[in-house]
Amino acid sequence: MTNVKTPVETLEVRDLEDGSTLAVRVESCTEVGNDGVPGLQVLFLGYIVCFEPRMAGKLAYQARKAGQTEVFLADRSWAVHEDQFVKLFLVLGAPPAVRVEVKTRSKSKPVVKVYPLPFSLEDE
Repeated sequence: MTNVKTPVETLEVRDLEDGSTLAVRVESCTEVGNDGVPGLQVLFLGYIVCFEPRMAGKLAYQARKAGQTEVFLADRSWAVHEDQFVKLFLVLGAPPAVRVEVKTRSKSKPVVKVYPLPFSLEDE
């Protein structure tokens, strides 16, 4: 079967300081990861982050073990500046979700979007 990507949303946040834009594209995919199952892809600044059951399950286990209900994906986010970033979070729940936070220098607060994942994370 061929992977079919369907656009979910393109989020663009303009920085009024220099006219630049931070763009994040979220796509629903029919086949993601080694198991070829439905998931989400988040694309921004050259990053491609795939959310599929194996990866999300491992992160969910680590979060539960630490007593957390969400996980900040520091290694998969662009958070080098305090006032300008794209942060990704895995949010546990039914259904689990991806939270995207985009902040530019001219915004006082980040723009936050939440995208439900097309699979469940069983509490193991």
